[in-house]
Amino acid sequence: MTDHPRLVVFDVDGTLIDSQNHIVAAMQYAFDAGGHVLPPRDVVLSIVGLSLPEAVAQLVPDLPAEAQSGIVAAYKQSFGKLRAGTLSPLFPGAADALGRLLGRPDFLLGIATGKSRRGLDHILAAHDLAGYFATAQVADDHPSKPHPAMLLSALAETGARATNAVMIGDTTYDIEMGRAAGMATIGVSWGYHRAEALIAAGAGQVIHDFEALLPALDRVWEVA
Repeated sequence: MTDHPRLVVFDVDGTLIDSQNHIVAAMQYAFDAGGHVLPPRDVVLSIVGLSLPEAVAQLVPDLPAEAQSGIVAAYKQSFGKLRAGTLSPLFPGAADALGRLLGRPDFLLGIATGKSRRGLDHILAAHDLAGYFATAQVADDHPSKPHPAMLLSALAETGARATNAVMIGDTTYDIEMGRAAGMATIGVSWGYHRAEALIAAGAGQVIHDFEALLPALDRVWEVA
């Protein structure tokens, strides 16, 4: 590690992992279990990236806290069963891009996700990615995105400077979090928020496939 490593932090759902079918199915189960009407699919997917309690609160702000907590608990139960049965796939090119980054001694890799530690550990192990990341920040330990706590902890753990780090994600929450932490940001267009929304949130760049990631990172370091 150099004195000031280059830290590349990834979101997970919608950025590395295509988990939308599991998310929608688990949310449908959770709402049905409580006798509630699930909002439309696009609305459900728009809150991906937030911590689960915050996501549910945004979907049904008028429900009392007890009912929201019931949805959260049912979602966790259903998602765990779905996860055990089928694996959410990596997006095309993700594994290759991570491998190429891992092979560069000037980079450290990190994660900042709304997933739980248990959920993240499962998905990394299932895709043989355990050990790729020098830091992995999860919803169990921090306020929900876009609060910068996850990224501030990632910087502290790795010794990286905010000015030498970049947050990569598919939602405005990721971009806003990165900017709040003083980091460069790269949006990806294949996830849950549109490219236009990422740009409006302040993304420094938006890429449309993983082949564009390394050139985008080179541009970050050129101007850093």
